[in-house]
Amino acid sequence: MQYLKDLKENERVVEHYLCKQKQTLKTKTGKPYFSLKLQDKTAVVDSKVWEINSDISEFEENDVIKIDGVVQLYNSEPQLKISRIRKSLEGEYDPTEYVPRTEKDIDQLYSQLLTYIESINQPYIRRLLTGIVIDNEDISKAITSHSAAKNLHHSYYGGLLEHLIAVTDICDFISKRYKFIDRDILIAGAILHDIAKIFELSPMPTNIYTDDGQMLGHIYMGAELISKEAAKIKDFPHTLESMLKHLILSHHGEYEFGSPKLPMTMEAFILHAADNMDAKIKVLEETIAGDVTPGVWLGYNKMLNRYLRKSDYEDA
Repeated sequence: MQYLKDLKENERVVEHYLCKQKQTLKTKTGKPYFSLKLQDKTAVVDSKVWEINSDISEFEENDVIKIDGVVQLYNSEPQLKISRIRKSLEGEYDPTEYVPRTEKDIDQLYSQLLTYIESINQPYIRRLLTGIVIDNEDISKAITSHSAAKNLHHSYYGGLLEHLIAVTDICDFISKRYKFIDRDILIAGAILHDIAKIFELSPMPTNIYTDDGQMLGHIYMGAELISKEAAKIKDFPHTLESMLKHLILSHHGEYEFGSPKLPMTMEAFILHAADNMDAKIKVLEETIAGDVTPGVWLGYNKMLNRYLRKSDYEDA
């Protein structure tokens, strides 16, 4: 199979890919064309169909399609110029090739999650985490497979669990190095901060925003989860509930990044920093891994709003 991450400029590609996104747009002269995002387990690549004719058969988003095209570079990124498309037939492709997946061991990640929950000393927090993460069937069934984002970072099978563990690892490390930190609150926030992504995004491979995801978002739904679970626990301390909900409501750090509240506690500051660090470093990691251009410069990254460079160097 010609994996998308291995595409090279001017290479002809005749292969089956998942149509992740399909848009019908118009050129400046009013001519219609298709703008597509094609996906396999290694990457997502922008694609264009400039000539919509009899060689372009009917297909929809989330269909696996067979394409015939040529790789071009646009803004230093590979892009497919496609001349022929048809829907793939059953038996022509392996469905597992089209769902990007974490490279980490999912069972080991889940075991780490359970270990972190068991490490909580505060009984109310431990019961809250158990109720949300383990006893809630919607979450316990989805947490090992869900992505952490639609496009930006950890947007693959198992990405949510990988991200939650990475953020929790960072928070656990920092909790031992500064005073005035309540580790139990911090670890709980790390585990729960993105847990409602399970309801914000549909399961892989579609991985698109649900109605609740569009209208409410994972921050509101995450805080609501805490309220609902705390209400089931007799005498759950009101202030503790507010402290935990504050972590969810402030973890994006700034109003312009969709955070309803700014971090106001040690734990909230640390969680925001850990979440921000893991997300951005993952973007860098994925950009370097998917780079096909020669040299050390990776081009302009829209999410990070800057040009990026590999750390390779040679002594003079």
